[in-house]
Amino acid sequence: MPHRTSRRTLLTATAAVTAAAATGALTPPAVASSHSTNASTDRRLRRIIAGMSLEEKVGQLFVMRVYGHSATDPDQADIDANLKEIGVRTAAELISTYHVGGIIYFTWAHNTRDPHQIADLSNGLQRAALAERHRVPLLVSTDQEHGIVCRVGEPATLLPGAMALGAGGSRSDTRRAAWIAGAELAALGINQNYAPDADVNVNPANPVIGVRSFGSDPDAVADLVAAQVKGYQGAGIASTAKHFPGHGDTNTDSHTGLPVINHTRAQWEELDAPPFRAAIRARIDSIMTAHIVVPALDPSEDPATLSRPILTGILREELGYDGVVVTDSLGMEGVRTKYGDDRVPVLALLAGVDQLLNPPNLSVAWNAVLEAVRSGEISEARIDESILRILRLKSGLGLFRDPFVSHRGVERTVGSRAHRAAADRIAERTTTLLADPGSLLPLSRRTHRNLLVVGADPASPSGTTGPPTGTLAHAFGELGFSARALSTGTAPNQAKIDEAVAAAEGKDAVVVATYNVTASSSQRTLVTALVATGVPVVTVAIRNPYDVAHLTGTGVAASLAAYSWTDVELRAAARVIAGRAEPEGTLPVPVQRADDPTQVLYPVGHGLSY
Repeated sequence: MPHRTSRRTLLTATAAVTAAAATGALTPPAVASSHSTNASTDRRLRRIIAGMSLEEKVGQLFVMRVYGHSATDPDQADIDANLKEIGVRTAAELISTYHVGGIIYFTWAHNTRDPHQIADLSNGLQRAALAERHRVPLLVSTDQEHGIVCRVGEPATLLPGAMALGAGGSRSDTRRAAWIAGAELAALGINQNYAPDADVNVNPANPVIGVRSFGSDPDAVADLVAAQVKGYQGAGIASTAKHFPGHGDTNTDSHTGLPVINHTRAQWEELDAPPFRAAIRARIDSIMTAHIVVPALDPSEDPATLSRPILTGILREELGYDGVVVTDSLGMEGVRTKYGDDRVPVLALLAGVDQLLNPPNLSVAWNAVLEAVRSGEISEARIDESILRILRLKSGLGLFRDPFVSHRGVERTVGSRAHRAAADRIAERTTTLLADPGSLLPLSRRTHRNLLVVGADPASPSGTTGPPTGTLAHAFGELGFSARALSTGTAPNQAKIDEAVAAAEGKDAVVVATYNVTASSSQRTLVTALVATGVPVVTVAIRNPYDVAHLTGTGVAASLAAYSWTDVELRAAARVIAGRAEPEGTLPVPVQRADDPTQVLYPVGHGLSY
């Protein structure tokens, strides 16, 4: 297809630049992967499995959400939500009823209020699991990618996300960020992180991956994926590469639909496979499936999560992976489009999956698997294979020895001064200066002291930071500027635009936080109106770096990319604008022209310096 050829051509033309920014191959981590075991450990784990009832075995396959800040004493609203969605009152009751092998934390489920509460919840969950007959500890997981996907917020350390790290191009920074994140999760009792994202984002229109990816060059992404695997697992938690076989080239969000990726097998090998191969070489503990259709890999057009040719044929047999395979959430529409909620978990297990993540109705899914084993559709030996992989992972993480965490560990580790300082330094090295035609930057307090900060204020990924305009204004204030914040939103109306124009009067410069600008976006209208005041305008793309393509020609004085709107990246952008830090980041993806997407405006590797 023409658009695909265009992206491929751009990728080929710019790959060398990205590779130069992230040269060298990572060696496997010094620590053994958590799914490595010896014969005596395997014998012990097999004895545990042999003593399980079928119901207990089926339960080990599930990783489930649950509402509440406490395993035994959640708020009444969370009890009500649990009863409605799961049929139990508490997390402890969920564990005793369904014998689940894992729990996933979400902010919206009220699992992550503050570090000490999270640690207490984790300990309560483990006590409930160890009260079961076989005393098998839980895998406690979450999506702590950092950047725009982050479940545990401040006062834990927040770090740059994947594309920001891709802009930094440093394997050591990328590994360090993962080690910090992993150490803090481990201190909270979270022992499995669904990160890093191993997708190669070659499609600027991708609605679900974007800045969650390290970039558009497969080899550069592979290097940084391996670095993060080494960082997370070196910190003592399980790492998860996602979303296999690669979600980087889609126009559809698998949360709401079923994407189809029309890469040929050769294109998949060249574009999508390298980061997963690198993760496997780095001895990744788990790999998450994608709810996508790739006809070249499975002509049946089943989603990859339910595809035996993809998960067993390619991932297990061709790539030689024998760690844990976990589904993406089974509540997403991408996996529910073709089959009912009772068939999805059964088909996933038949395809080669080990862990079934967050089904919309646990009773339906759990009973469907139970019945499939009883009827012989799935052999008990088949689920024993998956349970052994899961127990090997738990054993490798030391959970059978001691699954508990302490408040002292939380105090010592989570949000430590050293971790926060490292996050700030790493973020500074990711901020990318895309355009500065008049050499306006860095801003001087002598000539541009009085600032207006306007723009989009998306909700914090973790619910603990922002709003972005306020964060930027505060950061400028700490740097000696006078800055007023005015939120204009992602779709400012004329009244809000007029308010911003009026507020710009008498200012020395205006900083605009942009968020996924399009050709028809009223954010562009806002920027144009502010430029017309004669006050210099600096734009900061706080999500996708492609915004600059739609602002070219408006007369903007300077444009930067921050890749996320969490405080650590916004503070770094302010320091760069103010000249307290050099703009060291370079684009990890090409930015195509808005008027002709076949042409590159800024290639991979582009980034200005002072």
